[in-house]
Formats: sequence, structure tokens, C-alpha cells
Amino acid sequence: MSKSESFRETVRNKFKFKLFMLKELPSAFFSGLTVTTITEEKAVVTIPFKFLTKNPFKSMYFASQAMAAELSTGVLAISQTYKRKPSVSMLVFEMSANFSKKARSTVAFTCNDGLKIKNAVEETMKTGEGVTVNVHSVGVDKDGDIVSEFTFVWTFKVKKQ
Repeated sequence: MSKSESFRETVRNKFKFKLFMLKELPSAFFSGLTVTTITEEKAVVTIPFKFLTKNPFKSMYFASQAMAAELSTGVLAISQTYKRKPSVSMLVFEMSANFSKKARSTVAFTCNDGLKIKNAVEETMKTGEGVTVNVHSVGVDKDGDIVSEFTFVWTFKVKKQ
């Protein structure tokens, strides 16, 4: 089993990943984020509409949506950098978003750019230079309507020994 598949197996283990979130991403843990799907190509993260994710306007707070959208890209990025030798650093360099409908139910954020992330990590491993990649995450509510779309610019770079 590859290291990236090993990480994806950890994410698929709900108990282990909840512990990881509690330790490393407590806001995500308490907001109820769940990774429902993770493959090499795709990740889906859901976020419930509840007290900790709502705003005063009876919809989901934009920052809660951003957190779920970022995690849908971030788990794909971590799976490609997990236990790499040499280590690869990763950072969100830029983010943009569009909101098209108030989110008033659970929202599922899907990122289908896993292979773009994999190629960026492989390029930095090969060249030693920093690599940026634009990835997209789309949030859909329980009725199947798009509520928001996010674009993240991730940077990857091999850490100097």
C-alpha cells in the first residue's frame, strides 16, 4: 500500500479521522465536518447546518463553508505529501469564492482535482522548485443546488534537509 493510500485509509476510518481533527483541526471537529469520500482523484466533505455553523441571517456562515471547501482540497493534498522523503511543505496561497444561494441545510463540498495535486507534488519532488496549483471545490445543498464554489491556490515545495 502506498503512503498516500495509507493516509486515505486513515481518513476513511471515521474514528481515527475524528481524533485527528480533534487534535489538529478542532474547529472542523466541533463544526461536524465529515469526509464522506476520498480517492486519489476526488474528495467530498460535508458540513451540517447547525448552531456552530450558522450566521444571524438563518444560513450557513461563509467561513464555515470555506473551512469545509478547504478540507475537501486539503485531504487530497495531505494524501500526496504524507510521509514523503524528503518532506514536502504545503500551504494555501490564495482563495476565492462565489456564493450563489443561501446554505440552509447540510452542504457537500466536492473537489475533483486530486490528480492535479498529485502532479504538482511529483513536480516539486523532481525539480526541487515550488509549484502552485489551482483547485476547485463546489458546495451543493441537500436539494442538489450549488450554494458556493471555491478556488484554492495551493503551493508545494520540497523542504530543505
